[in-house]
Amino acid sequence: MIPRAQIRLLPDGRRLHLHDGPIDLIVEAYGKPHEIAVAYDAASARFVHVLDELCSELSFLRQPCHAESPWPRGTIARRMVAAVMPYASEFFITSMAAVAGAVAEEIMAAMTNVAQLSRAYVNNGGDIALHLSRSEEFVIGLVERPDHPSLFGSTTLRSAHPVRGIATSGWRGRSFSLGIADAVTVLADRAAAADAAATIIANAVDLPGHPSIVRVPACEIAPESDLGERLVTQAVGRLSDAEVNQALDSGSRTADRLLRIGLVRGAAIHLQGETRIIETAGRMFSTVEQERGLVHA
Repeated sequence: MIPRAQIRLLPDGRRLHLHDGPIDLIVEAYGKPHEIAVAYDAASARFVHVLDELCSELSFLRQPCHAESPWPRGTIARRMVAAVMPYASEFFITSMAAVAGAVAEEIMAAMTNVAQLSRAYVNNGGDIALHLSRSEEFVIGLVERPDHPSLFGSTTLRSAHPVRGIATSGWRGRSFSLGIADAVTVLADRAAAADAAATIIANAVDLPGHPSIVRVPACEIAPESDLGERLVTQAVGRLSDAEVNQALDSGSRTADRLLRIGLVRGAAIHLQGETRIIETAGRMFSTVEQERGLVHA
């Protein structure tokens, strides 16, 4: 019997590609060659069980999360619930809002539990878990829209900073959104937390009832979607400058609130060529004009 999961080194010989159904990861570790080999073996061994583990609790994970909700059994599922629980009393959210980040976190943990790495990343379709040992850093590119990536800025993440997770959400991405942001990139202490927060902020970038925004029930596109009959954005017409600013204001207020209570460390919100940056003191984001020597994680 041929294993379902596909695991291979990419042609560059440095990056590991892990694919199983809807899960598609790019992993790269830095350090001594034998430590990298041990890390990749651990990532591969953990990965082959991920999809089955999630599917075994999928009906629960697709349910709206509430403060009194029971906790799931699986470690990835528990990461998901922990990431969305801070929003459960105020917003509609399911644990699936953090699935990509939680999977990235789990694979990273499998590697760093057994190997001494200088740095590493696990990229799950733009939701990224990071590992940085002392004095290490990553420079991360920020995209205007996930479906046709073009860089509008960057951020340098250093080991002394608590950020170990990055996530991007928006109506143009691979998941549904209730809002109209082209892209919302969030920095947080963990990848699952960044994933959940990016969903919440992207949903807040909105112009309810605007005639140029096309929305359809999620279940009409994906019958098993955790969003059910909620309207998800499918197209956004050209907006006036005032309308763009209004939508960005709404998302910025939500991002600022999450920043002040410590759920995120920074956010970049992008809509039709305009960007809002929400971050702590000590600038983490820079525009492409400010940073020409851009490196990707």
